[in-house]
Amino acid sequence: MALPFFPHPAAAQQPGLSGYYLNVGTHVAESVLGPAGASDVQRVRLMWNTSPGPLRLDAAYEHTLTLRQAGAPSAQLFTAAGAVAGGDWLSLDGELHSGARAEWRHRFDRLSVRVDLGANADLTVGRQPVSWATTLVLTPADPFSPFDPSDPFREYRIGVDAARLRYYRGAFTQFEVVARPARIGERETLTLLGRASTNAAGWDMGGWAGVVHDTFGGAAFLSGAVGSWALRAEAAARDLDGRTALRGAIGLDRTFLIGARDLYVVIEYQHDGLGATSPDELVATATSRAFAQSEMQVLGRDTGVLQLSYALHPLVSASALWLGSLRDGSFLVSPGLSYSATESLALRLGAFFGAGGDPVGEDLTPILASEYGALPRVLFVSANWFF
Repeated sequence: MALPFFPHPAAAQQPGLSGYYLNVGTHVAESVLGPAGASDVQRVRLMWNTSPGPLRLDAAYEHTLTLRQAGAPSAQLFTAAGAVAGGDWLSLDGELHSGARAEWRHRFDRLSVRVDLGANADLTVGRQPVSWATTLVLTPADPFSPFDPSDPFREYRIGVDAARLRYYRGAFTQFEVVARPARIGERETLTLLGRASTNAAGWDMGGWAGVVHDTFGGAAFLSGAVGSWALRAEAAARDLDGRTALRGAIGLDRTFLIGARDLYVVIEYQHDGLGATSPDELVATATSRAFAQSEMQVLGRDTGVLQLSYALHPLVSASALWLGSLRDGSFLVSPGLSYSATESLALRLGAFFGAGGDPVGEDLTPILASEYGALPRVLFVSANWFF
């Protein structure tokens, strides 16, 4: 792997300054999406924060370089490998170079100031991460920047341009209001939401309501323990395109001790009223307003997830992801193997395999027969370094 962006290690010694480097080399097999080809994505992230008096300043600046064989599918198969986020209000990113073999982008992913408003409240303004997810993989009630469920690189959630006011009433109760203007293509939208959360009898619960991209949205969430399992659930209602869609997910996760090693299991199910009920609706869903606003993680109406992680050794772990459409029977499988070379350097080998109905049709306009059947086989190797 080439390392053209490696920062000088001395930067890690400066107060408040840290960084992250990611290099992902991929090989994509031939498919209806394009010919076979190799690619490499490199991402450098510099992070800085300081706290003068009652203020906290937070910034993160990224460069992403994509190298690929001419004509091969885009190397940016994973959301975290790119430097582009939908809906940015502030122009804090750009394209430095674009060609058949290389693309170079940069972006401020964090640029915010937080003001302490006494002992129980604070206000944060600027580009910042905001997560209201309760479930772990499929998160239909997170109205801001949910992860791609197949993304193996989730170290940092994409920042959004917003103002966030939080008030803490005791150790377990919190109220907050978030205002987020956004630009979605040629449209300008506003998200304005209020959220409350608390804990009762060992269960975390709450809800939010307001306007999501100019239309009504509301949600409720719950998490707690059922025996040795953690149970997480969230449900949302969205008013879009003249109809009200109900969206929800429920999941269980637990750690098992097998052979003196930990096996971590996550099981989730999602029903999404915005999703496609059949393969005939997949293209329309992918071009819908909800998908363009980054509110949807998958295209299908009913989706299941099984995620496993097992510690083979204190430095080596194996993982597997199964992500499937319960409507058309197609699914995506992703096995992986990770090695912690040092406290700050990790290596990973992984693959993606799609299975399901193959696209049908002729010429350059094939018709999708399933959600995951058209996905190419992908092999990747990565290195990520924190400094």
